[in-house]
Amino acid sequence: MTPSSQVKGGRLPWSGLLALSSAAFTAVLTELLPAGLLPAMAPPLGVAGSRIGFLVTAYAAASFVAAVPVTAALRGLPRRPVLCGALLGFALSNTVVALSSSYPLTVAARLLAGAMGGTLWAMLAGYAARMVPAERRGRAIAVVLAGITLALALGVPAGTALAGAVGWRAAFAVLAVLAVLLVGWVRLRVPGFPGEPPHARVPLVRVALRPGIRPVLCVTFFLLLGHQVMYTYIGPFAAHAGYGRTGVLLAVFGTATVAGIWLTGVLADRRPRAALLGALALVAAVLPALGPAGRAHAFLVGAVALWGVAFGGAPTLIQTALVDASGPGEADLATSLQTTVYNAGIAAGSLTGGLALDALGAGALPWTALPPVLLALGTVALGRRYAFPAERRSVALEAKPLARPGAVAVTCPAGDHDARR
Repeated sequence: MTPSSQVKGGRLPWSGLLALSSAAFTAVLTELLPAGLLPAMAPPLGVAGSRIGFLVTAYAAASFVAAVPVTAALRGLPRRPVLCGALLGFALSNTVVALSSSYPLTVAARLLAGAMGGTLWAMLAGYAARMVPAERRGRAIAVVLAGITLALALGVPAGTALAGAVGWRAAFAVLAVLAVLLVGWVRLRVPGFPGEPPHARVPLVRVALRPGIRPVLCVTFFLLLGHQVMYTYIGPFAAHAGYGRTGVLLAVFGTATVAGIWLTGVLADRRPRAALLGALALVAAVLPALGPAGRAHAFLVGAVALWGVAFGGAPTLIQTALVDASGPGEADLATSLQTTVYNAGIAAGSLTGGLALDALGAGALPWTALPPVLLALGTVALGRRYAFPAERRSVALEAKPLARPGAVAVTCPAGDHDARR
C-alpha cells in the first residue's frame, strides 16, 4: 500500500487508522494493567503490593526519558518498520512479564515497554496526519486517540476481569498476542512512509522553537497538571463528598470521554480553536462546581460527566494544533516533545494534588486544579496567531487556487499537502 493511495479521495482510510488506534489501546492497557492486579501479582513475585505499583511508575519513567532521544535516533528509518518494532517490543515485554517470577526481571521488562511506549506515542498523531489530507487531519487524529479512551473506559476493567478469571499471567500473554496480531494488521493496512534523509532533518531545537510549538506544549502541561490533581485523587474527593462509589465516578468519566472524542471528531476539522476554547472553559467551569455538587450526589455524577466530555476531546484538539504548527514531516519530533511534557504534567499534577490533599484536605482539590486549567485556557486564547489560529493555515493553503497559470500542485511523499510549485 503506497502513501499516495491513502490520501486521495474523500473517505478516511479507516482500516489503517483503526490499526493505529488499536496500537494506542494496547499501549495504554500495557501501561496501566498492573495497577488493577496488585494483590494477584505481589505474592508470585515475592514483593509487597506497593512494589507492583512501581511497575506502572517504571513504564512512565522510561516513556518520559526515551521519547525524545529514541525518536531522534530513529527518524531516518522508514516509519512502518519502526512502528512494527515498537509493537514487537510490547509483545516481548508482556511475554516476559507473563513468564517471569523475578521482580527485577519484571521491572526490566516494564522499562522496555515504557521505552516502546515513548516511541509509539511520538509517532501516532504524525502518522495519522500523513495518511489524510490536511482538512481531515483532526478527524484522523481523533480516531487514533480514541484508542486511549477505549482502553481507559473498557480495556483496563476488562483486562482486570480477565485476569481475575484466568490469572494475571494469562492476561499479559493475551496482550502479547494482541501486539503480534497488530503487527500483521499494520503491515497490511497502514501505509509505509519514508524516514527523513540526513540533509532534510530539522534539528530538534529548531522544531521546538518554531512559532506555535511552545504554546501548544504549555497548554499540554497546564491541562494535564490540573487534570491529574483531581483525577488522581478522585477517590479521596468522593469520600469527602460522602459518595463512596469511586468506581462509578471513574466509569462515568470514562464513558463521557468517549462522547468527547466523538464530538471532537465532528468539530476538529471545522472549528478547532472554538472547540478547544469551549472544552477548556467547560473544565474550568466544572472544577469549582464539584465542591457544591458533592452535597447532591446526582449533581456530582453529572459534573464528573461534563468533565469527562470536556477532557475527552482536548488531547485530540491539542495534538492537531501541534501537528499543524510543526507540519507532518516533523510531527514525530514535536510529538516526542509533547510526550515528555505530557508525562511531566501527569507527575506534577499527582505531586501537587497529594500535597494539597495532605495540607488542605480533599475539599481543596478542585480549587488547586483550577489555576493551571485557567492558564491553559488563557494560553489558547492568546495563541491565535500561530498555535491556535481561527483558520488552520494548512487547510487554507491547500484550498487556495493555484497562483499562476500552469502551476502544478504536488503532493509530498510524506503526505504533507501544503507543498506547491
